[in-house]
Amino acid sequence: MERLNPIAVLVRNEPGVLARVAGLFTRRGFNIISLAVGETEDPLVSRMSVVVSGDDAVREQVVKQLRRLVDVLRVDDLTRQPRVERGLALIKVKAPPERRGEIVELANIFRAAITHVDPRALVVEVSGNSKKIQAMIEMMRPFGIIEMARTGQIVMARGRREAHGQPYDQNQNFEVGSDPLGFADPDDDDDDNTNLLRLK
Repeated sequence: MERLNPIAVLVRNEPGVLARVAGLFTRRGFNIISLAVGETEDPLVSRMSVVVSGDDAVREQVVKQLRRLVDVLRVDDLTRQPRVERGLALIKVKAPPERRGEIVELANIFRAAITHVDPRALVVEVSGNSKKIQAMIEMMRPFGIIEMARTGQIVMARGRREAHGQPYDQNQNFEVGSDPLGFADPDDDDDDNTNLLRLK
């Protein structure tokens, strides 16, 4: 069964890393539904929140291939994990005076905000998980959507998540070699681990 699979990826915060990760998805033919990237609490590390579509086999292959990239520090498959998920959409919708009240009422139900008003249109801002945002979009369609901008979903596991009990140390140096934090796929029989990371 095909589903949406959220995956959190920690990568080096360096030029070209996003292009290399995106290139992996292109070469392997994985379907990216959304991709959001931003700096973490450590300025040397960026966090990618990737949502890919596919069944379990596709999801497992995505995780395995990401862990092979030299710039990737950690990969967390959050598909079946308790998580916080947020995205944002700005929806500009036709709003003649006689229908404006309906739009505002729907926005209130979804805890959305009206961020701009002009004589013939409103801009609705809605945030939440992907299902909530999609539901809001569908509710706005009958009024006539003029244009829309939507971010990728960002995801984070609930609770305290650390690397095998060891928090990430921003002062540690990385070089190519092995996988001391234990994030490599334990079922991966490939002995070529030269693209994994070693702490020194």
